Amino acid sequence: NADVSLWIIHRDGNRIAVDWDRAAFEYLTAACWSGPEPLIVVQSRSQKTVRVLSVDPHTGMTRLRREDTDPCWVQIMPGVPALTGSGRMVWTADLDGNRRLLIDDAPVTPPHVYVREVLAVDGDSVLFTASVEPTEIGLWTYSPGAGSIPFTHAPGVHHGARAGGTTVVVAESLHHDGTRVTVHREGRPTTSIASTTSTASTPPITSIASHAETPVLTPRVDLLRTGDRELRTAVLFPSGHTPGSRRLPVLMDPYGGPAGQRVLAARRHYLVSQWFADQGFAVVVADGRGTPGRNPSWEKEIHGACHSAALDDQVAALHGAAERHPDLDLERVGIRGWSFGGFLAALAVLRAPDVFHAAVAGAAVIDARLYDTHWNERYLGHPDEQPQAYDRASLLADAKTLRRPLMLIHGLSDDNVTPAHTLRLSSALTAAGRPHTVLLLPGVTHMTPQPAIAENLLILQAHFLHRALHSSVRVCPGQ
Repeated sequence: NADVSLWIIHRDGNRIAVDWDRAAFEYLTAACWSGPEPLIVVQSRSQKTVRVLSVDPHTGMTRLRREDTDPCWVQIMPGVPALTGSGRMVWTADLDGNRRLLIDDAPVTPPHVYVREVLAVDGDSVLFTASVEPTEIGLWTYSPGAGSIPFTHAPGVHHGARAGGTTVVVAESLHHDGTRVTVHREGRPTTSIASTTSTASTPPITSIASHAETPVLTPRVDLLRTGDRELRTAVLFPSGHTPGSRRLPVLMDPYGGPAGQRVLAARRHYLVSQWFADQGFAVVVADGRGTPGRNPSWEKEIHGACHSAALDDQVAALHGAAERHPDLDLERVGIRGWSFGGFLAALAVLRAPDVFHAAVAGAAVIDARLYDTHWNERYLGHPDEQPQAYDRASLLADAKTLRRPLMLIHGLSDDNVTPAHTLRLSSALTAAGRPHTVLLLPGVTHMTPQPAIAENLLILQAHFLHRALHSSVRVCPGQ
């Protein structure tokens, strides 16, 4: 496992080791030095206990500022700890059924607001992102006089920054392409052009023009709540499709795993899904249990069994989308995914072949024992203590059951999900006499940054899925 140490290096070259109980708290998750003493966050290997420690910069000795525990895991939150101008600590914690912003030990956000990230601390004010509806992300501010209030009000996905009383807002939406950036400062006059593009409560003093290319495709997204769990689900049809004109093969296009959310109210998230829709599919994107944005208990329902919940929720979303849209042909259902989504795609055809009829699994985590300890142990526990959880999450024993077309894709330079995952599954499938397709990519890392390879990978996947689902639609490169 990771062997972590921390040092303070003075300008004269003097090195001071920071001292804490490294045997009990193997991980260092954050460090902040905005006051007289640095603050650090250390975490036990089980991830069920987190401590905030203050550090004496002259001796390296630490003292406890705060300890949080959780029976599943304590969530690591970007942007904390931090200190306000008056020296109060900014932190987050799961309280009263939601993830809340704390100033010292006092929660300052309403219980219905899910805090996502602390973006900036400016004096005694805090800028953070939060959700009331999981498909949308708003900018919020806290200040001692006003409390926690939304800074943006329009639907969509927002990000931002703040310093010296100036706030920059980055807004995305299903109603426009790309991002719109505005600059805000209280008490300053506005420009007429900027004020028409703002979604924030404080009028902007200016806007920043975007020079990004306009996408060729405009995603046609229908956001739904499907099933008993009200799974946030997006459905996309080919451009120009008329409801009732024809039944379409279905392509599930999930990530579907911990810490990753796909169903958001911003066009950018659906450009690839719309391209697949325009190749003749009805595309369904669903966020199940474990994905962020709703509440901590939703995220932690997958503790110990992330695979079964993820697959069950994809099935529920598929059937819920078909109830709303009868054009979905449930006799022709494919699924594609990358990383955890690749694992989910392979899992779907191996363990639910009556529902899923073909799969493309890219950079899939096939055997959890081969993946990094911090990520896996958060959800599955220590492999020596919970071996059955790792056995359930491994697909190697399922290889002999494959009876649907499966394409495995993996970059040979992937140092996140190493190629051993795909190679072991392919070996097990071959040993079991199960035909499958393997596409290995020399020089490609986990996310395929080469534009030509990324483009042609989409075309190859669409060809494979059409053949596997017995579709006669022609895939058109370059669209």
